Amino acid sequence: MNLNDMQQRVNDDAALVHRGRFITLTFTLGIGETDYLIDIAAGKIARIRHRLLPTDSGVFAIRASSDSWHRHWQPVPPRDYHDIFAMLAKDSLSIDGQLTPLMQNLQYFKDVIASIRQRDGGAS
Repeated sequence: MNLNDMQQRVNDDAALVHRGRFITLTFTLGIGETDYLIDIAAGKIARIRHRLLPTDSGVFAIRASSDSWHRHWQPVPPRDYHDIFAMLAKDSLSIDGQLTPLMQNLQYFKDVIASIRQRDGGAS
């Protein structure tokens, strides 16, 4: 898993960037014990950085264990790991913060997070 892949894949996906063209915000993606702040500007990922201070935060946070993300990012994820809401229902993931922007742009954020899913051949 490489978050640089996320930035490149999202920014290279014209349809995804178009879908998110009105989104400019920062959200937190928690992978195990590490939080990352992902800055979105007009649908493109502008920057991904480690969250260093507790006062640094995004509008909302999506967190799961490293193992849960590893399962989610497999080429064909197993049952209960194929979607962030399936993971939420199984207590494998948590979502908190201001949820309105997430829910208003749900498919965009699901696709951003799934963008680093391993592709055929396991290259990722």
